[in-house]
Amino acid sequence: MGVKGFVEGGIASIVAGCSTHPLDLIKVRMQLQGESNVRAAPAQLGSNIHVAGPPRVGPVAVGMRIIQQDGAAGLFSGVSATVLRQTLYSTTRMGLYDMMKTKWTDPETGNMLLWKKIGAGLIAGGIGAAVGNPADVAMVRMQADGRLPAAQRRNYKSVVDAISQMAKNEGIGSLWRGSSLTVNRAMLVTASQLASYDQIKETILDKGVMEDGFGTHVTASFAAGFIASVVTNPIDVIKTRVMNMKVEAGEAPPYAGATDCALKTIKTEGPMALYKGFIPTISRQGPFTIVLFVTLEQVRKLLKDF
Repeated sequence: MGVKGFVEGGIASIVAGCSTHPLDLIKVRMQLQGESNVRAAPAQLGSNIHVAGPPRVGPVAVGMRIIQQDGAAGLFSGVSATVLRQTLYSTTRMGLYDMMKTKWTDPETGNMLLWKKIGAGLIAGGIGAAVGNPADVAMVRMQADGRLPAAQRRNYKSVVDAISQMAKNEGIGSLWRGSSLTVNRAMLVTASQLASYDQIKETILDKGVMEDGFGTHVTASFAAGFIASVVTNPIDVIKTRVMNMKVEAGEAPPYAGATDCALKTIKTEGPMALYKGFIPTISRQGPFTIVLFVTLEQVRKLLKDF
């Protein structure tokens, strides 16, 4: 497929990313709930006592709060970063996966073994995440900014402004903050999402449950979205918090790294905190994956003769 696979994957990813951006924004805000308690109570980290904090609110309440504070347009805060992220990260992972799929597919059966699908997803996801990490950091910060008091907001004007300010004020290295988490998450989400979609779609067609059409694409993509959500939510919570942390000059950062963030989160909020935001995650991942693969299948039909 070559370049064509990158173009098809890029178009589908941008459409899916923009259409589900409000759900992703709500997910990020929910994942950051209770985080202030981690910073405010370091003395309790050595014990098993959970620090009480303000009551957590659900996705509908979070969405309504965003609209009340910033208007309906606030639901699309950071969408420019989403477009750049999908252009860099998803275009790369989708294109690379398509190349490996073409190369590793059995010419006799027309299918690829599951372990090869998973391997292709791990490789494609890791490379895509490394390429798109600066946009990922910018997206998380722009989405999280509205939850802060006005005096503490970063007030990035756009994704370009966010990236340039980070590079200027925190160094180039800040653009790859949390990159190990991003790469690990992307490897897991790509392997679970793309591999499961292909596998479930092949099973449906091979068993004659449905024909190759809209119904098959929706069924396979929703199942793939659910699997990806269960696999990646814990690392997504940690990634969000590490990327969003504010490092003040002369002060130790809130987290020393991914492991430190995970331990502090579990000790102060309990282990289920790693599944914080799961409802908006599956609410976003389900529609995102459906839009992604349905759009991809349609784009492939349109570009079939090119």
